[in-house]
Amino acid sequence: MNRAFLFIIGIFCVYTIIPTLVVRLFGIGVYKKGTAGRGIALTFDDGPDPQYTPLLLDLLKQHKIRATFFVLGSKAEKYPKLIARMHEEGHLVGLHNYVHWANALMTPQKVRLQLNHSVNVIESIIGEKPVYYRPPWGIINVFDFLLMKRFRVILWSIIVGDWRSYGGKRRIKRKLLSKLGDGAIIVLHDSGQTLGANHDAPTFMLEALHEFIVKTLSKGYSFLRVDERMSLDERFDYVKLSMKKRIFVYLWFKWDKLFHVLFGVKPVDPENPLLFYRVRPYHGKTILLSDGEKIVSGDRVIELHFNNEMLFRMAIGSHSIVHLAVQIIRSVKEVLPHTVKISNDVHYSNIKAIYGITMIHRGANQLGFTLTNLPRGWFSYVTSLYLKVLLYTIHPKGKTRLKVKSDALTPKVLAISIQELKKRHLNGLMKT
Repeated sequence: MNRAFLFIIGIFCVYTIIPTLVVRLFGIGVYKKGTAGRGIALTFDDGPDPQYTPLLLDLLKQHKIRATFFVLGSKAEKYPKLIARMHEEGHLVGLHNYVHWANALMTPQKVRLQLNHSVNVIESIIGEKPVYYRPPWGIINVFDFLLMKRFRVILWSIIVGDWRSYGGKRRIKRKLLSKLGDGAIIVLHDSGQTLGANHDAPTFMLEALHEFIVKTLSKGYSFLRVDERMSLDERFDYVKLSMKKRIFVYLWFKWDKLFHVLFGVKPVDPENPLLFYRVRPYHGKTILLSDGEKIVSGDRVIELHFNNEMLFRMAIGSHSIVHLAVQIIRSVKEVLPHTVKISNDVHYSNIKAIYGITMIHRGANQLGFTLTNLPRGWFSYVTSLYLKVLLYTIHPKGKTRLKVKSDALTPKVLAISIQELKKRHLNGLMKT
């Protein structure tokens, strides 16, 4: 490999690979997920399309949902009535370049010319200058950081490959529901004309989207435009994390996912992955439960684990640890019925109870759990240290919170017998 080739690779890394990794991994200078409240944002790229965009607008109107469209300037020029309709029906119109080229393959001047042309086209149609911008494929070059003074760069937290037809609507819907979480920014595509896309792919996207919207609304989520989603976050100034904590949070969540893989931890409800579980023998002192059952060493239990990324999203939208606890109780109550389904599995017929350890346990007894102190010893010490690091991670004022009433930050064992679980939560399973 000669020096000239290495030099070209190095330049390309500096020009686009490193900047793209910086914004994709750490979110520097871009917006990719909401941090306060449950509202989620639907965004659509690559349009407008004369066949599919009208159907999409009809669907959004049917459900009284406002969304965000990142349009191509060349298509806006060709189909101005669709852009006008988007604006008139309350949707946000943003930019997606003039044509669908990656910024990595263009000079800084070419990128600016594309954007300026697109801004002029859209402003001439709706009377407003678009300021929200999503670069194609989420790829930027190093000079695009200068654009951030003029545009709000929007990426995403959920992408499901809806530009492909394989798997039909079922694949798209399953992926959307499995990845859904508070503050999600979802990217979908209302055109199949982009390089690498299937022409009929939006047909399946629209079918999946209709069913996804119905299911998501039933779970208590709301839909917001990107600017509304950002405005909601800005009301919570304290959620603006330092770079140090942002990196720490990112690494922690990566460790979380690795833990799930290493120990075979699975979601209780794939469509609402707040709780994860694994089945294992219980090791510890005997626990006397409120209904008279006992858990003794060797009993098989369902061990529960929180989805710490979802906890983080809840926490940074919470005013206090009490508010966070209320949200957790409400959310856990939605998921618990699915543990009944797990306990009914023939492979798990000898499970005695559900078991977990947490420091956020306020109100757990309302759900039927028995709370006991973790026996003192090295395991208690390590668990307490781990959970304090977790609290630092998920709580926006984690460092301060660890200093306030630190004596109250004691891990508790939560447990409920299978019989009590079915008694309290079987009806919730039937409703789902």
